[in-house]
Amino acid sequence: MAPFVLPHRLLGDGPHRVFAVHGWLADRDAYAPVLPDLDLGAFTYAVVDLRGYGEARDAHGAYTTREAAGDLLELAVRLGWDRFSLIGHSMGGSVAQRVLAAAPDRVRRLVGISPVPAEGLPMPPEQWELFAGAAERPENRRTIIDLTTGGSRPGAWLDRMVRRSLERSDPKAVRAWLDSWASEDFHAEVDGLAVPALAVTGALDPALGADLMRRSWLGRYPNGLLTELPRAGHYAMDETPLELVRTVEDFLRADGPA
Repeated sequence: MAPFVLPHRLLGDGPHRVFAVHGWLADRDAYAPVLPDLDLGAFTYAVVDLRGYGEARDAHGAYTTREAAGDLLELAVRLGWDRFSLIGHSMGGSVAQRVLAAAPDRVRRLVGISPVPAEGLPMPPEQWELFAGAAERPENRRTIIDLTTGGSRPGAWLDRMVRRSLERSDPKAVRAWLDSWASEDFHAEVDGLAVPALAVTGALDPALGADLMRRSWLGRYPNGLLTELPRAGHYAMDETPLELVRTVEDFLRADGPA
């Protein structure tokens, strides 16, 4: 059987190659607000759709972070990328860490934007019910997005985020992905790895904020860093795109040319 090739969009022709991986309630268009302002002379970005989302909405699979890491490494082979950096938002941050666990010598730099920790994200029963129901219930998705952005965003924006999420994800895949990113613990596979690793959090995000990153991300990675964006919640790409681009690209270019 031929390997699955993740749908992706390539931008730029710079020597520093970077994968960008989306989160649980969005496809690769989650990165659309930042794309016009990327440094495409310094970097080449591959923005991907994971199985169950976007152009891969109908793709079958196990819908796990481990499977997604294999898909990304297969795409790297097809692109001829021997070494690369990784950006992952939320669930995509867990996927990026799975890639690091599988191929640590190939990862230059790691960026998590409100990343799910490698030990997963245990939830109390009522919170689990809210998240599990989001696969089928638009109102659950809206509540989750509202809660994780501080309850301060316009209703029209929340509605647009929900519409985008529903249009570009498969409900069965969304439900299956939850079991993987929230429940699987692979922290022993990345503990102590020396990759430079930046966690970017939003001050308005009560779920995956700076306090959790200090206990998880900074405890995992000896060369870990943490930046908190004061005006962002969980969706920094939409909420503070220019601050996010500057923060992430300054970190990526810190080790010089390839």
